[in-house]
Amino acid sequence: MDPVTAPVPPPSLEVCGLAFAYPDGHQALFGVDFRIERGERVALLGPNGAGKTTLVLHLNGILGGGAGSVTVAGLPVGRRHMAAIRQKVGIVFQDPDDQLFMPTVREDVAFGPAAAGLKGAELHARVEAALERVGMAEFMDRPPHHLSFGQRRRVAVATVLAMEPEILVLDEPSSNLDPASRRELADILRSLDVTVLMVTHDLPYALELCPRSLVLSDGVIAADGPTGTLLSDDALMRAHRLELPFGFDPRSVTAGA
Repeated sequence: MDPVTAPVPPPSLEVCGLAFAYPDGHQALFGVDFRIERGERVALLGPNGAGKTTLVLHLNGILGGGAGSVTVAGLPVGRRHMAAIRQKVGIVFQDPDDQLFMPTVREDVAFGPAAAGLKGAELHARVEAALERVGMAEFMDRPPHHLSFGQRRRVAVATVLAMEPEILVLDEPSSNLDPASRRELADILRSLDVTVLMVTHDLPYALELCPRSLVLSDGVIAADGPTGTLLSDDALMRAHRLELPFGFDPRSVTAGA
């Protein structure tokens, strides 16, 4: 008798032939294909104007109507599954003040789960757990605007984690952080048990946190592979306007596992 094998879960994200043009005729994506398995941490790299924001806005249905498909945890992104998709894809914006608008940290983190119908002890437990994961539980009754920028970014991450997403999408997570805040956020992101897609120009941060990277350039995936390998390819880097900090040698750094 054959042993019973557990069903293989679908990938966290699968993008097939995604093409999109804005109403003014500007074509931003020309057929993007990639998949990200559950638990992977992947960096999305590319110069300004490459189509990164357009791609991210397709992941939870903010943009749509182009060619191709996006599937999240086996669900096609579209009107029929929109509520489930918005719960499964959590986007952390570059400016935490775009996400924090309630009088206290607790209320900000509770906003999404409460809107989804959670209440009482279950809601409190969800909020507490999300804040614990980012090291901000002791600040739950503070107004967000009394926190440092780095602390506000961690709370913004907690607002998304409270929805228990399948994928955490981070837009330039290290921007405007001092070195200590940058390190603290890296430790948090490493500890999370969710799939991570990190959009960043901070190539050392990508190398530290993401074993794999995608290079998006002129609306197509120009490269997909181990982050250290891509960053060490001088011709690839020049061709797609990717610049390492002066003196930084990716060959001398062990990428995050």
